[in-house]
Amino acid sequence: MAVPAQLKLFPVLAIVLILNMNSYSLFRRSRLRLALWYAGVMGVILSVSGLGMYRAMVQTNWAAMEREIESIAGTLHDSVEPLLPPSEEPTAVLQQIFPDLCLSGQPCKATPTLIQRHTIGISDRTTYYIRLFNHQGKLLAFSPNQPLSLPPTLNRSSWQTFRTAKGIRYHQFTTILHSANADSSWGYLQIGRTLEHFDGEIRRIQWIMTMGLPIALSLVATSSWWLSGLAMQPIYQSYQQQQQFTANAAHELRSPLASLLATVEAILRIPQSNQQDIQIMLHTVERQGRRLSHLIADLLLLTSLEQNSGAKPFQPCCLNDLVSDLTEEFLELATAADINLKSQLPTYEVYALGNESQLYRLVSNLIDNAIQYTPKCGYVTVSLVKSDYTAVIAVKDTGIGIALDDQKRIFDRFYRVDGDRSRKTGGTGLGLAIAMAIAQKHQAHLKIESQVGIGSIFTLEVKIVSSNT
Repeated sequence: MAVPAQLKLFPVLAIVLILNMNSYSLFRRSRLRLALWYAGVMGVILSVSGLGMYRAMVQTNWAAMEREIESIAGTLHDSVEPLLPPSEEPTAVLQQIFPDLCLSGQPCKATPTLIQRHTIGISDRTTYYIRLFNHQGKLLAFSPNQPLSLPPTLNRSSWQTFRTAKGIRYHQFTTILHSANADSSWGYLQIGRTLEHFDGEIRRIQWIMTMGLPIALSLVATSSWWLSGLAMQPIYQSYQQQQQFTANAAHELRSPLASLLATVEAILRIPQSNQQDIQIMLHTVERQGRRLSHLIADLLLLTSLEQNSGAKPFQPCCLNDLVSDLTEEFLELATAADINLKSQLPTYEVYALGNESQLYRLVSNLIDNAIQYTPKCGYVTVSLVKSDYTAVIAVKDTGIGIALDDQKRIFDRFYRVDGDRSRKTGGTGLGLAIAMAIAQKHQAHLKIESQVGIGSIFTLEVKIVSSNT
């Protein structure tokens, strides 16, 4: 029992569907991996950069705070040191210089005065405190706002940082005081400040980084998915073009091959005595074989052009001879199609640097295409003009014209504006694709201007090396 052709197509369609699904899944996985790599690298960069900025900001604020403490200590040191006599009772001197300071061992009454605001009021009194020690390290006087947990003995380290029982941190600086008439140490001046504002600022920075980094990473993840899609899009389009090219090539090869097989089967069934029918069928086999041969040759040429394989160095080519020879070559074909073919050449010779056989094939394809799509009694004109340092070869016809949507795809492989007519005339759908590939190889510009029902103009602009004007 014969199986219908539609049923035979089901396994093929299933295989094609599975291949398409697998390729889509492959590209999706590749895009996901690319996005993850991008997001991971950018996440590491952002994290390291954020940590570096955090450390830089903390160190900058800390250094600025220490410079401010040293500046205040220097100002007080320069103001107090000339007022310290070497022999006078320290307590009495301190009461005169710092009337608002509390003396060690005596009740402390904080009464701000003008002198106090001038001496210890240089900065915020709620932030800074002052302590004075004698040369033996005994505490003599202190600000009322000093931390209660501070010991009465002196720590002679220049910088100290400590934390109170309430969890508040302090940072203090100690400098030596000398009396006015003595070189020896009179005592020590200690300036400290609370770190509540500093720690609060650091916590705000940490909060901003804690909240900002995940937001930045989420934006990076989103942008990485988008960017990976942009990066994969040309690859996916190229893959789709390859798939389309494979499908078109298979379709173009299948038709003449099926015709060949059918003709051969018919020949085998014809009796040997019927030589006339056998000869007709053998001509059909020959014709389809030539079609296959031309198609394969065009595919190989297109592949070699795109891969630039077997490239020969360019040489000067006379474009006048090229156009003239092609016009003579196609004159018989044009006459058979009742088409008026003519050429317009300058009186001087124009030379371009390139591969003569490839340029010959390019212009040949343009003329052949114009003749095929021009109705009877039409005109095809091939002209050559020189414009500055460019030679312009134009192939103009009064054919059926090409719609604007088709003009965007006219140079695609296997694309036909009129598929049925091309197949009747033996076209492979690769002529204009080969022409564009040759033009790109010669760094030339090939463009089209066309109106439906009026005709088309294919223009080739190629750089010239010389012209005998």
